[in-house]
Amino acid sequence: MSHEYSTLAVTKGTDRLHVRLNRPDKRNAIDQAMVDELHLVCAELEATPRVLILSGTDGVFASGADIAELATRRADDALRGINSALFVRIAALPMPVIAAIDGWALGGGAELAYAADFRIASTRARLGNPETSLGIIPAAGALWRLAQLVGEPVAKEIILAGRVLTAEEALAVHLVTAVHDPDALMAAADALADRIAAQDPLATRLAKQVFHAPADAHPLVDNEAQAQLFESEQKFARMAAFLERKSR
Repeated sequence: MSHEYSTLAVTKGTDRLHVRLNRPDKRNAIDQAMVDELHLVCAELEATPRVLILSGTDGVFASGADIAELATRRADDALRGINSALFVRIAALPMPVIAAIDGWALGGGAELAYAADFRIASTRARLGNPETSLGIIPAAGALWRLAQLVGEPVAKEIILAGRVLTAEEALAVHLVTAVHDPDALMAAADALADRIAAQDPLATRLAKQVFHAPADAHPLVDNEAQAQLFESEQKFARMAAFLERKSR
């Protein structure tokens, strides 16, 4: 698949896709055009699974949803779940998603990061959800994903009291797993993608799928996934290679 993007800068590799949010004049605010283009990215990664790296530009991950668009939206727009449907789709991508957060990740930008499997940050990252100060709620995932990630007390500080986390604070509550100098952030994202790519792709995809299965689906889904892998060529090849190394 090949597309021309106006709000994204996309770099394609054999095992990963790097997508930079690219509206620097609007501080990478997420508008309808960006939503539509991210859906195109999802369609490509659903058809050809690869690791997705999401990042921003010019020291901003994403400043939030585009307020000029939000200001004109009405009840019917909210019920369409414009951003929430996209972020659910990103979270459900077959292979892991890495959010490399440099600078501000606020509102919808933070919720996009919450939908990723991994979040790493630069020292100048700032994460928060100021929606209630604008008379709305963070309805694209923060009200349920954030509590799962950092616990209810911290999530309420962010959502109900407007707390913005620094990179070190985000690391302390495990919202991000690593903090790097801004100049080293993308190399760290690629290094993480390298580690993921070194695993068996099918095992990685099934592990992510089972990880997010409903609680009452276990252990059946685990066993079914393992049964599929026990018959895979990669299982036999990788285990034979391991045993050969061990015997030396």
